[in-house]
Amino acid sequence: MPGCGKSTVGRHLARQLGWRFIDSDHEIERRIGGSIRAYFEQHGEPAFRELEQEVIADVAQTGQAVVATGGGTVVREANRRILAARSQVVYLRSTPEELFRRLRHDLQRPLLQVKDPLRRLRDLYHERDPLYRQAARFVIETGRPSVPTLVNMILMQLELAGVIDPLQVPATVGRVLSMPPPPPPPIKA
Repeated sequence: MPGCGKSTVGRHLARQLGWRFIDSDHEIERRIGGSIRAYFEQHGEPAFRELEQEVIADVAQTGQAVVATGGGTVVREANRRILAARSQVVYLRSTPEELFRRLRHDLQRPLLQVKDPLRRLRDLYHERDPLYRQAARFVIETGRPSVPTLVNMILMQLELAGVIDPLQVPATVGRVLSMPPPPPPPIKA
């Protein structure tokens, strides 16, 4: 969903894995030489979804990379098939109310420039949640955890599923299983 943290969490996850980070929306903007919002307004959603599908097909060919897709990528069955076949899809699941809290002042998301953005988020959620679940191998509830906590949750799921070897990922060695040292004992005066 828009505002669930795909780009932020994806960037941090890529750093932990030592992989490239690709934001499909930024790749689209690079290709069109402008903003998605302007393209959306000028050409409409169907034209945008065509372009998005081309970008998804291209970035799915990339080797070791973390890709943050646009929130509506799953609307097209072809995108869901490409992503499921060529990647490990992680669905960062957030409630519409949580998304609204994060996005209430954001003017860059074309689908949320409506009179009642919370209602729009609820409608999008009800439409897209089953599609995200269909495409995803992993579902991570975002709620209010910090970005590092979400990254650790994803890394744990990838490690448990055998997708990544923690011994081959230097940034994560010892991270998941280690506990912080206990606090020092209080000083008695």
